[in-house]
Amino acid sequence: MTIFKEKLDEEYLTVSEAKELLADVEAERAADEDRELRYELARAIEHVNRFAVLDAEESVELVQDLQELEKVNEATAYKIADLLPRDRTELRAIYAQERYALDGDELDEILNVVAKYA
Repeated sequence: MTIFKEKLDEEYLTVSEAKELLADVEAERAADEDRELRYELARAIEHVNRFAVLDAEESVELVQDLQELEKVNEATAYKIADLLPRDRTELRAIYAQERYALDGDELDEILNVVAKYA
């Protein structure tokens, strides 16, 4: 017997998309006086309000543009869209766990895409 639940589906979200979803939840909870925000939900709302830089549509466009590049997979594209690295060092930190390293031209190509949105 296991206490774990089965994972049915999984999808990536940017912080900006999560902000929109959590804003809807917050508005729904605010409309009902009997329901209060749990601590975890309040912290999550605070987090997305602090760190969401782009709006949801821009972040989705950025992810799509990044995925068109050769060395950027889906998970990395979402991570880059959330962090918006400004230089090669910040971008290398995102790729630190990958089994490959990017050369300067590939890093610059990714940074040029990010610069369009940041």
